[in-house]
Amino acid sequence: MRAVLTRVTEAFVEIDGEVVSGIGKGFLVLLGVKAGDSAREAEKTADRICGLRVFEDETGRMSIGPAEAEAEILIVSQFTLYGDVRQRRPGFTLSARPEAAEPLCELCAEECRRRGFSVKTGRFGADMQIRSVNDGPVTLIIDTDEL
Repeated sequence: MRAVLTRVTEAFVEIDGEVVSGIGKGFLVLLGVKAGDSAREAEKTADRICGLRVFEDETGRMSIGPAEAEAEILIVSQFTLYGDVRQRRPGFTLSARPEAAEPLCELCAEECRRRGFSVKTGRFGADMQIRSVNDGPVTLIIDTDEL
């Protein structure tokens, strides 16, 4: 599983011109599921998202975790994170099929909720427009193959 996590002051998901989900201060997480991923990867990803200390303390040092910062989380499925760009037209054979990816995206969101976070999501498989105001900017990549 791979996640691109951005610290934001706000983020929204629009579908057909309508805002369907949004958060204030927190994390916008673009989440990709690789073929062969399991619940273990979803749990590891959620654990890392919920434990990253990337909010600034009174000295400006990134030492505060999302719980203490009262951060919200917006998770948006993003199958293109496993795109193969060796050719000019990307291939997506490494990405999990929707029937496998959707439950794992939902599990990751549920694991974050279980840890006490307010979690919003996009709509799996929809054509979404994502609007965000990056904070910092702070953007990190979480890859379960590297944890």
